Amino acid sequence: MKILSKYYNSNDKTTLNRMRSKKNRNAFKILISCLLSLRTQDKNTEKVSKKLFSIADTPEKLSKIPIKKLEKLIFSSGYYKNKAKTLKHVSKELIERFHGKVPKTKKELLSIKGIGPKTANIVLAFAYKKPALPIDTHCHRIPNRLGFVKTKSPEQTEKKLSEILPKKYWGEFNAIFVQFGKEICQPISPWCSKCPIQKYCPRIGVKRNR
Repeated sequence: MKILSKYYNSNDKTTLNRMRSKKNRNAFKILISCLLSLRTQDKNTEKVSKKLFSIADTPEKLSKIPIKKLEKLIFSSGYYKNKAKTLKHVSKELIERFHGKVPKTKKELLSIKGIGPKTANIVLAFAYKKPALPIDTHCHRIPNRLGFVKTKSPEQTEKKLSEILPKKYWGEFNAIFVQFGKEICQPISPWCSKCPIQKYCPRIGVKRNR
């Protein structure tokens, strides 16, 4: 973690990391951007988020957007029909159950249909600076490749990592491993020749590398 943090400690590499680095972090925007980011490239998340927030930056405003208009606004994020339904439902839940505010506990966040463990942890860590480990595909794949854990799902990885990873690293873990996973420790043919921690890596499951 010390070595990787020297190479991959920039908070401006992704939309969500840029949002969390702002002094006035907006929990609602972080939540919605995370939901929009699912199964799409970051450049699409950035473009769609800006377009949407220029019209609706609160649950109340978003809930009033007609579904067809919302679908059109977020079209380029992919899976726009499902995402539009999720955004409407989440906004409605925030208004009716949480007085328009994004909850600050994982239990409450997960009680809202459409919010999964990764999204809940991103809100807790990025918006509220609470100790949480958002686990995406990179954060699941790389610890298994390194031999930190031996798990089958992101949920299992989160549980195991929370037991062995010192809490002082939790805040930066997602940002570091996402960037590291995109640039070096890629799913297929990772750049082992360029990896700053190659001598510590058993390369578990790696069949071909560069």
